[in-house]
Amino acid sequence: MAQRFETVVPPERRSERLDRFLAEAMDVTRSAIERLLEEGAVTVTGGQAVKNYRLRGGEIVTVEVADPVPAEAQPENIPLDIGYEDDDIIVINKPQGMVVHPAAGNTDGTLVNALLYHCGASLSGVGGVVRPGIVHRIDKDTSGLLVVAKNDFSHNALAEQLKTHTVSRLYQAIAIGNLREDEGTVNKPINRHPVDRKRMAVCRPGEGKEAITHYEVLERFGTFTHVQCRLETGRTHQIRVHLASLGHPLLGDPVYGGDGTRFQAQHKALFGGQCLHAAELRLIHPRTEREMVFSAPLPQNFNTVLEILRKEYTYD
Repeated sequence: MAQRFETVVPPERRSERLDRFLAEAMDVTRSAIERLLEEGAVTVTGGQAVKNYRLRGGEIVTVEVADPVPAEAQPENIPLDIGYEDDDIIVINKPQGMVVHPAAGNTDGTLVNALLYHCGASLSGVGGVVRPGIVHRIDKDTSGLLVVAKNDFSHNALAEQLKTHTVSRLYQAIAIGNLREDEGTVNKPINRHPVDRKRMAVCRPGEGKEAITHYEVLERFGTFTHVQCRLETGRTHQIRVHLASLGHPLLGDPVYGGDGTRFQAQHKALFGGQCLHAAELRLIHPRTEREMVFSAPLPQNFNTVLEILRKEYTYD
């Protein structure tokens, strides 16, 4: 179980920075407190805390520290859908329901466990022993493509491409409702939800990280819309949060309001999460410097949902 630390701020600590106060109160480093703040593990009188918060005195500060994960991920013989592999990179089509790397509550059965079995020691060490090779992630209940680095040279090169937005990632999704425009861009910063640290939320400029999603309508079903989304940035839950902010959460998404439809209730067996698939990945190979494009077909359940919508729902 998670460990809980709670304290009331003494009046004499008024105007002190929260991170400095907690580092002293918990006898840990400031960097450790900063990580907890970034993870949304710190609340002040019930509200989500921010790094530069100044104490007022009398607040109740609560820290939820998750149980530590194993010091090193272990190899597991789990089948992988490999789209491409060479000495530098490996491109995986991740199934819905698989977690990318071990964390509290998911210490095994992850993509990293499978990669360690398949690749052995041939994974980059930049991400540490729990995230070897992992340059970027996709959500547990999102399917599709991601690239893994097999050495530090490739990891650093791919990380730079992600930073400069030269990696292109196209997703397909089914949104609830009928999007008004045929195409558009959502440019809204994203941060941890102010109350629920497991969720993300759009926020005011300057309070979160830049997040830009470009979308294009592929098909309309009146009640639902099949869309293609291109990420310009790669924030946690970005597409899910951005479309929900437009009033169109993804079909099957329990976190952002997309799981209460009659359609899902009628076809429960088709849903293991949101209808979101990383369908195309475009990057520059770290060593050859050639552009490479990878694609992954929609998973069967996603295709079946589309087939039913085409038969049963009229176009708007």
